[in-house]
Amino acid sequence: MVLRFDSKSGGLLMTLPKRTGLTEALRFVDQSAPWILRHLGKQVERKQAAHGASVLLRGEPHVLNFTGGRRGLVETAQGAITVPGDAAHAERRLKDFLKKLALADLTEASQRYALAMNARYTSITIRDQRSRWGSCSAKGGLSYSWRLILAPAFVLDYVAAHEVAHLREMNHGPRFWRLVLTHCPNAKQAKAWMKANGRELHSYF
Repeated sequence: MVLRFDSKSGGLLMTLPKRTGLTEALRFVDQSAPWILRHLGKQVERKQAAHGASVLLRGEPHVLNFTGGRRGLVETAQGAITVPGDAAHAERRLKDFLKKLALADLTEASQRYALAMNARYTSITIRDQRSRWGSCSAKGGLSYSWRLILAPAFVLDYVAAHEVAHLREMNHGPRFWRLVLTHCPNAKQAKAWMKANGRELHSYF
């Protein structure tokens, strides 16, 4: 029997073996109450996209300005993100804008590290990955979470360095970490930031 919190919904999920009785399952939940209460205290409040709300962009808080009316380009200026157009589609337009920025920043960082590490990748994909911030396939495809655009630039930069290094070393051995730390001196700082703040990036939208 396994209990875990779902990062997407924030709810508690329970996985049971076949033929497990309800009484046995409830007893397990009761025994796990201290763990549940402890982790409930760590849950981050879900943040909705709404006019006047705050969202991180490259680590800095920005106020959302949903103007309504005619459509136009989403823009950032002076600590605000302005999203024109129908309010019903504002969140989708905002996410599309953030994904576009994420792709641009991650492409630039991946190209820079690929050149420095003498590595080649075949593609870059932006997704909404829940269990990891990035991945590297055996065929050289790099995949990143678009939510990295919410984090400070040095964090996004580290994740790109990490995944590009896997093009050379498909493991987490000493040679892999030597490669990462040689080219990304902020790696330890970035890992610490993610450990402290990573949950918040998944609380948006």
